[in-house]
Amino acid sequence: MEAYQKNPFSGPVTVFQEHRLPEQAKPVGYAALMDAYELAVPTPIRLTAIGAHHRIIETDNWRLLTPRHDPEASLEGHLIFALKYEGLDLAILKRLFLTIGGESIEAIVKGSPTGAYARRLWFLYEWLTGQKLDLPDAKNGIYVPVVDPKQQWATGGKPVSRHRVKDNLPGTPEFCPMVFKTKLITDFMAMDLRSKAEKAVAAVPKDIMARAAAFLLLKDSKSSYVIEGENAPQDRIQRWGRAIGEAGLRALDLEELNRLQNIVIGDQRFLRMGLRTEGGFVGTHDRDTQMPLPDHISARHNDLVSLIDGLVAFDRLAADIDPVIAAAVFAFGFVYVHPYEDGNGRIHRYLIHHILAHRGFTPPGVTFPISAAILDEIDKYRVVLESYSKRLLPLIDWRPTASNNVEVLNDTADYYRFFDATPHAEFLYGCVQRTIEQDLPQEAAYLRSHDIALTAIMSRVEMPDRMAEQLILFVRQNGGHLSKKRREREFEALTDREVEDLETIINDAFDG
Repeated sequence: MEAYQKNPFSGPVTVFQEHRLPEQAKPVGYAALMDAYELAVPTPIRLTAIGAHHRIIETDNWRLLTPRHDPEASLEGHLIFALKYEGLDLAILKRLFLTIGGESIEAIVKGSPTGAYARRLWFLYEWLTGQKLDLPDAKNGIYVPVVDPKQQWATGGKPVSRHRVKDNLPGTPEFCPMVFKTKLITDFMAMDLRSKAEKAVAAVPKDIMARAAAFLLLKDSKSSYVIEGENAPQDRIQRWGRAIGEAGLRALDLEELNRLQNIVIGDQRFLRMGLRTEGGFVGTHDRDTQMPLPDHISARHNDLVSLIDGLVAFDRLAADIDPVIAAAVFAFGFVYVHPYEDGNGRIHRYLIHHILAHRGFTPPGVTFPISAAILDEIDKYRVVLESYSKRLLPLIDWRPTASNNVEVLNDTADYYRFFDATPHAEFLYGCVQRTIEQDLPQEAAYLRSHDIALTAIMSRVEMPDRMAEQLILFVRQNGGHLSKKRREREFEALTDREVEDLETIINDAFDG
């Protein structure tokens, strides 16, 4: 018997849950299941429907398939359709399983005991709910992967004899976001950016590379504070830079995350350090009433330990997943959870460095200035963050507290465990590409030119190194010429001919 559903599977529509379709079509798969069982889950980035014509239509939010793809209008029909054409949406599947109970899945498995989709659903039910179905272990059927590796990124996997499946999920039931195999990500991977980074570093003399690495490290640390709207003093920037430089050296766990928060926060007098003991949100307060105006609501404080355990387990389990994808999943998962009162954003970006360094993607001794790349693409960064927060916020039932914080009233833990991290992986790959192909070689080239100019300046006019370096800076800042004000203030001893020669030396070194 199929579990009770409040709404029948709908026919063709032009609007589905406030989302316009490109033409009249019938929602299927996850869309149909969400509607029929009134599932309170974040709407997937892209939904699927069956159009009236024999052509496939794809937009940012919809994929319209042809009538020949139309599934049977039943729980089993739409579940199998979803697994076949839409990949795994673990948030929808878990909420559906809790709604319908185990008998419906048992019936599907009994009806097709060797079926690949039935056995995958059986495994997913037990994995997501922690409840064992009243079914004997499977005896027949080839082992099939739980995650279709043609659709989404997965681990190598391990066999599970009870269901005769290969568990290749990239996480645990406590934390397992998924990433789709989009053309953009596969194109990034084809660039072999790890090898490009190694070649870029190898092409630079070690002394110049060491100086470039030190500058890029400081640049990343400073940019991370700027993203948070902070003008941190130099000692805090340098302290955080040293922490970033050690990324990947220590295993991640709650103690290590707490240590990082202590480094990030300069003045701890007004904060409760460690995991939050109350709600949290990102946003503002009403100017008159001081009521919270959240753009994102953090995970409930009583779910934090479980979620952090899930993050730590993901870091260890997904070792064979592409490092940039793993970094995106981990870092953005952390920032959505927002486990601390303060310091979450900077730790979130540190975690990118940790994964890339720990997996050997970053060349030893070099830090990609990811935060600087993010700062230059700050609008895209916000769009990526909001790609999930905006879909999540309407599902959270909350009320303001006496201290103008938020108290979450419903169970929201799964919203932070399972989400589509595809936009986050695409964005991070773009940042990594930029740092390897632009920031790293540009800084090395600058230092080469700087050294050439410095040597030539000292050959033409004897002056202290510091003064020569200032001269390079001032000429470069002023379009290739030493300004009258600078000359009168710092370089009044130079003759007109010397100034002309030194300007030529500097311009040739950098632009020749």
